[in-house]
Amino acid sequence: MKRNIFIRTLISATAVLAIPFDGLAKGLSKIREKKGYKIDSGADRVQKPMHLFEGDTFYTKVSTADTDGDLYVYESTRVKKGGPNLHVHYEQDEWWYIVEGEFQIKVGDQLFHAKSGDSVFGPRGVPHAFAKIGDDTPAKMITTFQPAGKMEACFQALSDGLMKGKTEAELDEFRKQHGFERVGPPLDYYKKF
Repeated sequence: MKRNIFIRTLISATAVLAIPFDGLAKGLSKIREKKGYKIDSGADRVQKPMHLFEGDTFYTKVSTADTDGDLYVYESTRVKKGGPNLHVHYEQDEWWYIVEGEFQIKVGDQLFHAKSGDSVFGPRGVPHAFAKIGDDTPAKMITTFQPAGKMEACFQALSDGLMKGKTEAELDEFRKQHGFERVGPPLDYYKKF
């Protein structure tokens, strides 16, 4: 019943505004590219890898724009040990797949030792942190955010150096503007922006 009222209201509004109904309906739905694409190993979706966190390199594989914000996937190469502070995403699930090397990943009260071929899931609203462990041999992981939220924009801003020299209060506000917040210390060494 409510749906019928909604549709009749839309039809009436389009008649008053002289907008074709099929045009309005098309504008309300998401329009995606209907072609696949391939990203080569060691390549980035837009040929502009992001460099942040003391030498880490992020290669976007599925951009937020590719999925209308439904998904963001990147591969990161990490040389130094360490990782981010314990933090929580308000509206995104996060999934990590270890390609090379070893990581400690904490999700809630659980601490996982993850190595090549392992994956770990972190549900939205649950605090988590991770750290590359071991020597300075490069490690790689694939990370997904679902929905994408503002994580790609966050990483791009960090890569562009927009947060260098900022206070912890300014960094905390930046995190909140991008849909997450710091809630504790890192597992090991904290990699700065």
